Amino acid sequence: MNLTDRQRKLLFVGLVVALAVVGVYLTVAAPDRDSSDSATSRTTPTTAASSGPTGPASPPPGISGAVAPSGFDIYRLLPFSQREFTTAADLAQRFIAAQGTYRFDEDPKVFTARLASLVTDQLRGEIERGAAAPGILDERRAQQIVAEGTATLDRVRDIEDNSIIFLVTGKQQVTKSGKKSTDSQQYAVTVARDGASLKVYAFEPADAGQAGDTG
Repeated sequence: MNLTDRQRKLLFVGLVVALAVVGVYLTVAAPDRDSSDSATSRTTPTTAASSGPTGPASPPPGISGAVAPSGFDIYRLLPFSQREFTTAADLAQRFIAAQGTYRFDEDPKVFTARLASLVTDQLRGEIERGAAAPGILDERRAQQIVAEGTATLDRVRDIEDNSIIFLVTGKQQVTKSGKKSTDSQQYAVTVARDGASLKVYAFEPADAGQAGDTG
């Protein structure tokens, strides 16, 4: 349809007025929307991260100067000092040796008590429940199983701010129904900060894989 000059002018004026009305509406409505969003953000609860081992007291000191091959200190780049690393490695090794040592005529609580100082409270509870499981106790008593464990540190699998995962091979000398045998199993052992100390936080067969940071 062909419009006359007057009709085209009226149409143009109408469009300008409509755009002006839309602009005024957006200007007035915008603060209300922002206020609503702010209120929502204040009242909507946020999910807190699950509590885990305490992080390092301070970040690694780092190295600002040139790296000297003869005096390179790897611990300046790690969240654990040399003393902490040594303690963690010792814990992992002693734990695997201790958890692989038991007797058929031993009270499960005695077995758990030997591990208590090495592990977190949570892991201690899990070990205690496993050691007291009727099936395990019945089998050990029926076959008069006696096991003596030792352990070898193999390598470090992972290092995080709060934890170190070691690969540790546990070896057992086992007497079962009067017959002796040897057994071997590699474990991934996570040692983590537990308050002001280090404790074994988790362990499982190395080929099963394991998460690194407990924090």
